[in-house]
Amino acid sequence: MARILLVALLLLAACGGPAVVSPTPSTSPTVAVSSPSPTPSPSPTPSPTPSVLPIFDAHMHYSRESWAAYPPEKIQTLLDSLSVSSALVSSAPDEGTFRLKAVLGERVVPMLGPYRNGTDVFTWTRDGTILPYVESAYRAGMHRGFGEFHLSAGQITLPVVRNVIAFARERGLFLQAHADARAVAELLTYVGADETVLWAHAGVTATPEQIDTLLAKWPKLSVELSLRDDVAPNGELDPKWRALLLKYTDRFMVGTDTWTVGGSYTGNERWDAYADIVNRIRGWLMQLPDDARVAIGHGNAERFLAQLPR
Repeated sequence: MARILLVALLLLAACGGPAVVSPTPSTSPTVAVSSPSPTPSPSPTPSPTPSVLPIFDAHMHYSRESWAAYPPEKIQTLLDSLSVSSALVSSAPDEGTFRLKAVLGERVVPMLGPYRNGTDVFTWTRDGTILPYVESAYRAGMHRGFGEFHLSAGQITLPVVRNVIAFARERGLFLQAHADARAVAELLTYVGADETVLWAHAGVTATPEQIDTLLAKWPKLSVELSLRDDVAPNGELDPKWRALLLKYTDRFMVGTDTWTVGGSYTGNERWDAYADIVNRIRGWLMQLPDDARVAIGHGNAERFLAQLPR
């Protein structure tokens, strides 16, 4: 028996003993790991759209002949579309200015003009009824300047002219004169160096050299450039004008002069062409350095008004 037991043990050892099953290692649950999302590259900042240069129209009329064709609401839409921020407005009769102001508000800066109609332009200097009209039309605290008034050489001595100018000066109104170089020099000599004068149309025909001479002599003379297509013939800024504008950057303004003639002739061509006139002005302004274009486009007129007595 012992022998049989011994043989069994030897056989068991030879077979390697009882099989042992190793436990299957537990498998950790698979966790999906998401790849990090790529950081989105920032969208390029869009270049700002260049803002349109505002224009202060330093020479506008809203006379009777324009009221039907261009009611104030139509003019408001026109000015908005062209970024015309404000305007010096005189009208024949003066009622027109306040019709426009009733809709446009502070954008209209009233000017007291001496004209009741288109005919007065040619006769006012010898018309004794002009002073009573100016006195009756004047609105204290509303009108800021006197003009546009037409003045030829030698007329500064006429009694009507002197009386009307005296009325304007007593009320602190600056003077906007339509006069050639000789006539504006006579006006400046008469009123003196302390009087503020805005020279309409830069004298119409005055040369850059003549304008330079007057600006150098009269420190309170400013110049507006309506009707001066010679500043930028064919859209290109004239070199002489460019030099003058940069020499006296703080003394120039721009304007459109929306005059009408009256009678059976409606005379609204200037209003009809208003968009083209403003765009041509803005076109040559953009050929100037930034500070000059801003000053002449609107800054000088705004500063000019801010310095006037109320």
